[in-house]
Amino acid sequence: MKAEGIAPPKRDNRIKTSDVTNTKGMTFADFGLSKELQLGIYEKGYENPSPIQEESIPLAMSGKNIIARAKNGTGKTASYSIPMIQKVDPTLEAIQGLVLVPTRELALQTAHVIKELCKHIEGLVVMVSTGGNPVKEDIYRLYNPNHIIVATPGRILDLASKNIAKLDHCKMLVLDEVDKLLSDDFKIIVAKIIDIMPEDKQVSLFSATYPMAIRGFQQKYVPDPEFINLMDELTLKGITQFYAYLEEKEKLHCLNTLFSKLDINQAIIFCENAKRVELLAKKIA
Repeated sequence: MKAEGIAPPKRDNRIKTSDVTNTKGMTFADFGLSKELQLGIYEKGYENPSPIQEESIPLAMSGKNIIARAKNGTGKTASYSIPMIQKVDPTLEAIQGLVLVPTRELALQTAHVIKELCKHIEGLVVMVSTGGNPVKEDIYRLYNPNHIIVATPGRILDLASKNIAKLDHCKMLVLDEVDKLLSDDFKIIVAKIIDIMPEDKQVSLFSATYPMAIRGFQQKYVPDPEFINLMDELTLKGITQFYAYLEEKEKLHCLNTLFSKLDINQAIIFCENAKRVELLAKKIA
């Protein structure tokens, strides 16, 4: 879809694997989306729906509860964002959609995608609410109309339980990275948020993995769901993973060996805490 005065998005020339190309040949126009939303999709650079989007968007548009498994990097965020945006009424000054994610970083990333998709829809407001942000700022912003909130569980429960974030009209709930959201850290908080929301809500669970612990939650809170499973393996095609099983004292030597033997231009090393990051950075330097 093109419109006058709209610059076409930068073409995505990355190699695409069957994780995103194995589609039914649908287009975003097939979903009955508003012109404004289609324009946001076009400007975002999404050419055609990925397999997870083809499967989940029509179900979400029809109001079905969804439990979806798909690999990271295959378009899960747009899978739930597009139907949520389409179903929100910007003229109703109330929170209508809630996206729960486990981390502040993911909340910011997800909200950014949703804001870009709905940028041409007049009056639709997207808000991020997470720990690490001053709670006063969230309270101030909630005095103004908000339609979609992307949040971490603890902060939004705090605001909702005090009726600062009013969820009376919020009938769409998405749990992204649901395996983490239903871990011991979040499970009780998520259940309390669901109890505050209206009974006749649509609940969608998205993740790459589904531990058995999710089944009990699903039976209680996600009645009659439609299941989508696009997982034959966890890793995206085109990516190779290797595991090195090491004693603690062998790790630094292993890293040195990898960097000396392989041609590595870019790398990210994850550690379990900030202190470990600092020590490793010093040793590598």
